[in-house]
Amino acid sequence: MDTSEIMEHVWGEGSLAAQLYDYVVDSYQRSILFMDVLRERGNVYLDHNAKGLPPVLVFDYEIIVDGRTLERPANYALARIIDKRKKNSPAADGVEKRKKPDLVSGPEGPEKRPIVIIDPRAGHGPGIGGSKNDSEIGLALTKGHPVYFVMFFQYPMPGQVLADVKNAEIVFLEEVRKRHPNAPKPTVIGNCQGGWAGALLGADRPDLVGPLLLNGSPLSYWSGVGGKNPMRYRGGLIGGVWMNSFLGDLGNGLFDGANLVMNMELLNPANTFWSKQYNLYAKVDTEAQRFLNFERWWGGFYMMTTEEIHTIVDGLFVGNRLVRGTFELEKGKAIDLKTFRDPVVVFASEGDNITPPQQALNWITKVYSSVDEIKRHRQIIVYIIHPEIGHLGIFVASSIAKKEQKKIIGSVEMIEFLAPGLYEMVIIENPTEPWMNDYKVKFEPRDISDIEKFDDGDEDEEAFKQVAVISELNDKFYRAFARPFIKNFVTKTSADVMRELHPLRTQRYLISDLNPVVVPVKTLAPHVRENRRTVSEGNVFSEIEKMTSSFIEDSLDLYKNVRDLFQERAFTSIYKNSYLKLMFPDAGDLKNTPEKMKKDQKRHDQIVKKDKQILLDSMEEGGYTEGVIRLMIAMAGADGQIDFAEYKVATKIVQGHRRLRNISTEELKQITRDQARILQIDFDQAIDSIPKLIKTRKERERALAFAQEIAFADEIIDEKEKELLERIQALFYK
Repeated sequence: MDTSEIMEHVWGEGSLAAQLYDYVVDSYQRSILFMDVLRERGNVYLDHNAKGLPPVLVFDYEIIVDGRTLERPANYALARIIDKRKKNSPAADGVEKRKKPDLVSGPEGPEKRPIVIIDPRAGHGPGIGGSKNDSEIGLALTKGHPVYFVMFFQYPMPGQVLADVKNAEIVFLEEVRKRHPNAPKPTVIGNCQGGWAGALLGADRPDLVGPLLLNGSPLSYWSGVGGKNPMRYRGGLIGGVWMNSFLGDLGNGLFDGANLVMNMELLNPANTFWSKQYNLYAKVDTEAQRFLNFERWWGGFYMMTTEEIHTIVDGLFVGNRLVRGTFELEKGKAIDLKTFRDPVVVFASEGDNITPPQQALNWITKVYSSVDEIKRHRQIIVYIIHPEIGHLGIFVASSIAKKEQKKIIGSVEMIEFLAPGLYEMVIIENPTEPWMNDYKVKFEPRDISDIEKFDDGDEDEEAFKQVAVISELNDKFYRAFARPFIKNFVTKTSADVMRELHPLRTQRYLISDLNPVVVPVKTLAPHVRENRRTVSEGNVFSEIEKMTSSFIEDSLDLYKNVRDLFQERAFTSIYKNSYLKLMFPDAGDLKNTPEKMKKDQKRHDQIVKKDKQILLDSMEEGGYTEGVIRLMIAMAGADGQIDFAEYKVATKIVQGHRRLRNISTEELKQITRDQARILQIDFDQAIDSIPKLIKTRKERERALAFAQEIAFADEIIDEKEKELLERIQALFYK
């Protein structure tokens, strides 16, 4: 082998040395670009703060009610989203008139239902629910709904409490109702902690809140699965709510939202300390803008008053008072989740490590003892479970917006006309149009046991009762003995300095144009972009880099698993300790004595018996309208599920029938729920009594035709649907 061949083998294209050279150049360039993106992140952080941390919405908006001007001010505001696509049309105010009436609009064709979106105030600012065109706001605008957004400002008003926030949001909903007097009640979408805010509104003022959509919302914080969901243990391990009071006092009456964000970041150290940065480094040519857009929101830290964070943590999380029915924002007025009048849709994911399905769903099992009780309260509850998406993805990911969120928002009108009960929303690919990426929606009845399957039992929640009691004692001790001492040393200046030295802030502004050390990066980055050389696919050193990254990520995951296991063991050893139970046997107001349980059961049985008798007595009340609606409901649910095709056929029937289309929307809903309950209480008797409501031959022929239309709505007739049709026909013509 001559010298040229040797050189070609060592340095030629594809050789190990050539691959090393290519990798070193690529890695060096990526490092410069990576640091430049971090520099831009720091500048974005500073610029966003200088502007007062406005919402990260990509949509135009105008504030129509500023909560800071109310009698009891709160740092919240109601914004109307402006749809640019309608600026030059008669519907420029974002309100689209219906051309034809439907089940919801009624005969007069009023405005479409408004949608109100509440983003979480959990350390970050508002706008994440509308930070992309493919988002909840974008979907709602596309479907022609007027859209309103509940936003908030960085600093709370002096003396602000959670009740002020709730009352301000009530004023917002009243304003929406005034602006759309003929429209149905607004759909309220609550993301994460915005969900429990929406739940408070729906329970306190059900006359203002229409269908309620809870996206990844923690309503039952004690719930979870052993070996998973470690976040719920942290309150107990630090002794309860006193820590929030302490941090609020150090902040001179303001609790820094950066503490909440850090708590979430520490939940997944592999992503926080490695994966997020490495993903940017590895894909710096394509990931920069997405990274900066997200960091603009993630790095915008908002404040709460000490009283606000105390009420939230003590009442909703450590105390779990909302699902226990003892949560009070105004003295003597407990929030009761049974007072919902309109449907509730719960969207959760098994890949969510912040609000797992148990915390999103178990409020149903705590508030209602059975599905029969849900039905007795004329309540409609729907849940949908995603198998893998993370917490933020539930209300941020474009893939979720295009599928789950699209179908949820698009099905709200149908959900209102479901029979009272518990359902799972199932989204399946449409077999007739798979190339269009279209999906079909159906609602399958479920039982309480179906929700309980997501959990491993509620025995582990007993320990949290002890946490609630000890938390209250620790907080009282802190307030009585430590708080006066700490407040003597805290000033506005010390609080400001402490906030600015928070690690989540320093990591941003220290790598920005404020720091002269980053000038070389700023200078080199444009030249690197002009002369960018990416490594070829299959480069051996690039593969080693990826393997190293995976090893680091796996190591951090191992650390996280060991840490979480240790925390769970520590929690159970402390709060399941028999000596602790001896010290606090009653666990405050959490004890249910046998006498109380027996009394409650007797009262429950009496209510059930009375409700059943009322329904039985009303079997033959009404006429043609009640009979037809009862028949359509029975046919739609004959196969054990209800799909969108059946709803569309029912809508068409109502629109085209003179007697049905003249019924108001609210009256139609009431008749539908009443007839559904009659079918639920005694199906056979309810069916047998239909001929007494639909009396003439002509009416019966038309009613039977309607039933056949619904049976064939999905182009497939089920055996049970066929049996019901034959039964109705026999009853009508015997």
